[in-house]
Amino acid sequence: MHPLTRTARLTGAFYLGLAITGALSFLLIRPQVFITGESSAVLEALSGNLPLARLGLLLELGVVVTQVLAALWFFALFRSVNSFAAGTLTTFGLMNAVAILGSAAALSTATTIADAGLPDAAQQVTLLITLSEGFWAVGTVFFGAWLIPMGILVLRSGFAWRWIGWVLLVGGAGYLANIVLITLAPETTAIADLLVIPATIGEFAILLSLLIRGVPARALEAQKRTSK
Repeated sequence: MHPLTRTARLTGAFYLGLAITGALSFLLIRPQVFITGESSAVLEALSGNLPLARLGLLLELGVVVTQVLAALWFFALFRSVNSFAAGTLTTFGLMNAVAILGSAAALSTATTIADAGLPDAAQQVTLLITLSEGFWAVGTVFFGAWLIPMGILVLRSGFAWRWIGWVLLVGGAGYLANIVLITLAPETTAIADLLVIPATIGEFAILLSLLIRGVPARALEAQKRTSK
C-alpha cells in the first residue's frame, strides 16, 4: 500500500471515530442526562443517570481525541498539496477539539457536584451544563470552518471526486451561516437546520472516500510528478 493511501485511510478512520463518538455523546446521551431548563429538573436528570453521564463524558473525551487525530492526519495527507491550507484545516480542527475539551471539563464538574449532593447543586449544575452548551456552540464555528480548506484541498489534490470538494465548500459556508442565523434569530431553527445538510453529506462522502478508495492512482502519479 502506498504511504499516502495508508495516511488517507487512517485519516478516514479517525474521522469515522469522530463521527461515532460525536453522535453517541451529543445526539444520544446528552439529551437524556445533560439537559437544559428548570434547575431542579436538570439536577434530577443528571443525578438519576450518573453511570450514563459518565459514559457520555468518556465519549465526549473521545470526540476530543479523535478530532485531534483527524486534524493531524489531515495535515499529513494534504501538506504536500498546499501547506498553508493544510495547516489552516488542522488549526481549525484543533480549535474545535479545545472547545469540546472545555465542554468535557464543565460536564465533569457538573457530574461531580451532582454525585456529591453539594448545597445549591441544582443551580451550579445548570450553569455548568449551559456553559458546556456554549463550548459546543463555539466549537461548531471551527468545525464548520475546517470544511472550507478541506474542500479546497480536495479540489486541488484530486484525492477524492471533485463534487465532494464542492459539497464541502458549500457545507462549510452553510455551517457558518447556520451559526449566524441561530445567534441572531433563534426562532428560525428549521431553516438553520437545512443549512447544515450539505456539510453532513460532504463529511460522510470524504470519510467514505478516504476509507474505501484511499488516494486514487492518478492522484498519486500527479503527486509524484509534482515532487520531482
